[in-house]
Amino acid sequence: MEKENLTQAEDICPEMVASYQSLGFIHIPNVLAPEEVDRFHQAALDAAKTMQNHSAGAPMIFNQTVNVWRHNETIRQLTLHPRIAAIATRLAGVRLRIWHDHTLIKPPVKSVPTEFHQDGPYWPHINQRNALSVWVALVDVPVERGCMTFIPGSHMRRDLRPQDLSDSRDLLNIYPELTWAPRVTVPLRAGDCTFHHSYLAHMANANVTDVPRVAHITIYMDADTTFNGNKHVVTDPLGLKVGDPLDGELFPAVP
Repeated sequence: MEKENLTQAEDICPEMVASYQSLGFIHIPNVLAPEEVDRFHQAALDAAKTMQNHSAGAPMIFNQTVNVWRHNETIRQLTLHPRIAAIATRLAGVRLRIWHDHTLIKPPVKSVPTEFHQDGPYWPHINQRNALSVWVALVDVPVERGCMTFIPGSHMRRDLRPQDLSDSRDLLNIYPELTWAPRVTVPLRAGDCTFHHSYLAHMANANVTDVPRVAHITIYMDADTTFNGNKHVVTDPLGLKVGDPLDGELFPAVP
């Protein structure tokens, strides 16, 4: 795919930004070229063989490797990808930093759904207003392979506890109105991305195909985000105090 056919930040018009901010998500096609997809796909598989799986155990929702960019030079190029970062900044409308990345691989046939949840309640953040995740498809992800389903507008509710990704009713029990809310399912071609707000409710069905579903997620946070003291695998080793800024080389600013 020629560079000029790839989606650039300047292609993100004000109407698209307004839609993202209202709905809490947007599908952006053709962000990565096929040769980029191939290279990043192989690097993600390689990293998963040597890095800790933070979601090990039953049920098998996915294989999750965290902060892959700190250990794999090829994935570093994806996590810090300037085209993706520029689109994220345009959508958020504020200065951003990298919070962390993670690669999520749903194994073929034997995986289970990732149930509805919000990301934001898991993160130890103060000043988290515009944080968002970029979900990069490194294989084609039809519905049967576990693409994402979103509940538009659910990012307006930002006072909920963390939810159980393995419990299909957990989020709906604490926020019953969402039971009747419309849902939007977004199949992706390899190289497509979805961008979703950190408090948008979302889920992914099981992968019932014979191909692993490989997705790489880069998470951006407001540049002035600080630490709230809660435990998290990324911040636990850092010895931070409540109110400390999340900055420096571990949380690089987006240019």
